[in-house]
Amino acid sequence: MTDTPAETGNETASRDYRETLFLPTTDFPMRAGLPQREPEWLERWGKLDLYRKLRQRAEGRERFVLHDGPPYANGHIHIGTGQNKILKDIVVRSHQMMGFDAPYRPGWDCHGLPIEWKVEQNFRAKGRNKDDIPVKEFRAECRAYAEEWVGVQSGEFQRLGVSGEWDDPYLTMSFDAEAAIVAEFLKFAEQGLVYCGSAPVMWSPVEQTALAEAEVEYHDKISTTIHVKFPLRGVRKDGTAIPKSCIGAHVVIWTTTPWTIPGNRAICFSPEISYGLYKVTGVEAEGFTPWAMPGDTLIVADALWEETAKAANIVGWDRLETVDPSGFVCSHPLAEADRYWNYPVPLLPGEHVTDEAGTGFVHTAPSHGAEDYAAWMDFPEWHDKHEAVPHIVGPDGAYYDHIPLFAGLHIIRLDGKKQGQDGPANKTVMDKLVELNMLLARGRLEHSYPHSWRSKAPVIFRNTPQWFVAIDRPMKSGGTLREKALAAVAETGWTPKAAENRIRSMVEQRPDWLVSRQRAWGVPLTLFVEKGTTRVLNDHKVNARIVKAVAEDGADAWFERPASEFLGDEYQADDYEKVTDILDVWFDSGCTHAFALEPRADQKWPADLYLEGSDQHRGWFQSSLLQSCGTRGRAPYDNVLTHGFVMAGDGRKMSKSLGNTLAPNEIAKKYGIEIMRLWVAAQDFTDDLRISEEILQ
Repeated sequence: MTDTPAETGNETASRDYRETLFLPTTDFPMRAGLPQREPEWLERWGKLDLYRKLRQRAEGRERFVLHDGPPYANGHIHIGTGQNKILKDIVVRSHQMMGFDAPYRPGWDCHGLPIEWKVEQNFRAKGRNKDDIPVKEFRAECRAYAEEWVGVQSGEFQRLGVSGEWDDPYLTMSFDAEAAIVAEFLKFAEQGLVYCGSAPVMWSPVEQTALAEAEVEYHDKISTTIHVKFPLRGVRKDGTAIPKSCIGAHVVIWTTTPWTIPGNRAICFSPEISYGLYKVTGVEAEGFTPWAMPGDTLIVADALWEETAKAANIVGWDRLETVDPSGFVCSHPLAEADRYWNYPVPLLPGEHVTDEAGTGFVHTAPSHGAEDYAAWMDFPEWHDKHEAVPHIVGPDGAYYDHIPLFAGLHIIRLDGKKQGQDGPANKTVMDKLVELNMLLARGRLEHSYPHSWRSKAPVIFRNTPQWFVAIDRPMKSGGTLREKALAAVAETGWTPKAAENRIRSMVEQRPDWLVSRQRAWGVPLTLFVEKGTTRVLNDHKVNARIVKAVAEDGADAWFERPASEFLGDEYQADDYEKVTDILDVWFDSGCTHAFALEPRADQKWPADLYLEGSDQHRGWFQSSLLQSCGTRGRAPYDNVLTHGFVMAGDGRKMSKSLGNTLAPNEIAKKYGIEIMRLWVAAQDFTDDLRISEEILQ
């Protein structure tokens, strides 16, 4: 083609050719301007009452109900809760567009430790200790705190573009909800499933309350390890003499919790493990003077002897013979220090014992471990008639006053800059063992250890009277709670499919449901027990009066009204005591279907779908399953969908200390929330998701 002067001139070169094209005109701005325009859209939809119009238009259609799992009314929402709410909104909107009537009623979990802990901190900042604050005042502060955060979080969720009944959410602290929770709990009591037992539970000394598995998180912790010698007695359990070669020998145990030695009652071994009697012939004083001496005879699993010898600086030994520890009995290593420990320590077979680490012998303190407790309770002939499981440590994590040598010593520091670190208990116990020549070796081990997810401090296992719901006790309606829950798992649709195996395994292995907490804020265990006992008064008329009072005045009625008002004329108030422990908050949230769905004409029971993060297999999914199976014989949901967690762009967990967090409100201000919604919709939600500034850009 030949250029013409007109085509090469400056006038043509600068010409805007858009005027030669026929294009449609629009009022849309060239830039989306989402951070500025989205709030305008939300305000307009609110004025139109769009959600109500959708409900009216959908009236008469088949209903689809996604039941909202309640977040804690505590603190600003984070990227994970934002992801969850957006996923729910996508599911609800899509079903509405597919021709269903798909309501969405949000809810909040308003009781429990996260809220109470914050209120305690607020009081401490004002120089007031929780123990000095009247219960009524403290509970009122917790209620006000939760109300404030419900309002804040509601606004933040709505900014995500989530449509729902924000003007009428369900709250576990509303009077009708608290009455429903009480009624549901009393159904378990009337089934004969509620009992008081003394067993080791995970306990937070900092917060001074029992914790459920769902309330702990695991972090690495460096623990002091010790090898302890238990002197072997000269006769077996049946009175026959032990082999002459074993006279004067010691059985060696290994533990990461030196402070539990005062609670030792037994040693567990495995009949499947080969044990040997070893005579020390040489030691090496490198770094420290060894506590082993030539001539000592020690009984250890053969597979673990060299490891044990290395820890104790033993460099020479002779294996004298194979030892069968069945029927052996030891003395407690602290017996020479005080007659409190002058009792036999039997060797008991245990399925949990291996020769993979330690010595092949497991120190068994039934007050301080679930496996220890189970092993000890299997042999009632060894139990003290008055105290089958001893009480060693108090609620503050210190030894009780009746424990010789160690009374008052704390296991974990409760306050100050070293809060959560080891207290003086470990060192004092080890020093006493050295003095008595019962410590063979000590070391350090970094391992995963349970911590309170609220205070971040380590927890301990502590024997304490608690209230439980029995999982394997026959119900009046037939079957056991575990059997009904497992059947319900099989009848539920799980996405992804692997989730079914996960929750089934959890239900198969779970212990009885620990439902009591030593707190102030929440729904109380509204039980009367015969004075001086733990025998529960089960009277439907009494229970009905309790439920009625809570519906009128909330759970405070249990604390403020006299016992005679509930007991009526049928019983003497002086013969009974109120239980004042607080229900596990997971029981609260497990009941939400009973007051947020079942009684409402605009909802549906069971729900079509529960949708939460994969951590709720041990939390809300499971508590809802157990609660509903115990009162209705089936799960409160037909389907369960789980999603992964939101990670930083490099795949690491988000953490303020790492500076890699990204909050929904930050995204909304910088990019507009529609960008985050697009990101959520584009991901494989069944796996962990990654987000960062770069990904959003």
